[in-house]
Amino acid sequence: MATRASGHGDGHVIVFAPSTVQEMADLVSKAFDLGDRYRTPVMVLADGLLGQMMEPVELPEPVKEEDLPAKPWAIDGHKNEREHNTVNSLFLVAQELEDSIVSRWKRYEQIKAEEQMSESFMLDDAEIVLVAYGAASRIARSAVKKARELGMKVGLFRPITLWPFPTDALEATVDKAKSFLVTEFSMGQMVEDVRLVVNGRKPVSFFAHTGGVVQTPDEVLEALRRVEAGETLNTVPFQSKLTKEDA
Repeated sequence: MATRASGHGDGHVIVFAPSTVQEMADLVSKAFDLGDRYRTPVMVLADGLLGQMMEPVELPEPVKEEDLPAKPWAIDGHKNEREHNTVNSLFLVAQELEDSIVSRWKRYEQIKAEEQMSESFMLDDAEIVLVAYGAASRIARSAVKKARELGMKVGLFRPITLWPFPTDALEATVDKAKSFLVTEFSMGQMVEDVRLVVNGRKPVSFFAHTGGVVQTPDEVLEALRRVEAGETLNTVPFQSKLTKEDA
């Protein structure tokens, strides 16, 4: 719901997925800045693990008032010096509503072009691209390190914006990669975004736990081993002990 549409549809909100407490602070600050710039809601999609962590944080420097975008649209009293402003989302004439939606969609296209954010880890020569966001990406990073110690060519792609999804950066990995593995704390939501980007050119597998069960780095590593062996994992959620019947 966060990444597809809010309300009645034909709308988007910017969605951030932090992976550390520091990043939660940084992205909350950025959320206010982007919300101010694009006049759209912004969501910081933190998970339960991050919500209960204690880590050192340095608060970002506040933006100076003079650096904030101008707000000629604001309802702040016009003193008969400008046109009367209204903020309205109710359009009784269908064409006016369509015009408003089309205008807003141009803004979404600008957001998609300018605000995609992601992080790459050991992707330069990766044959298997592990994709994860939020606290799940911390587990995935540990699995990548273990896989590298075993000689496996694995790298991590971490979306920081879930909308706009970092399509451009993930697209750049498709030609070199042999396969993709997505891990989440859910029955599979972001995996659909990955499949849309890959578009059938390479296998996309999925490994997850849900309902408060958290996958371990060793479980992710075992899923990576199976993907390296040529399996495509699609059944969700996997049981704690992976078996061939899961594929």
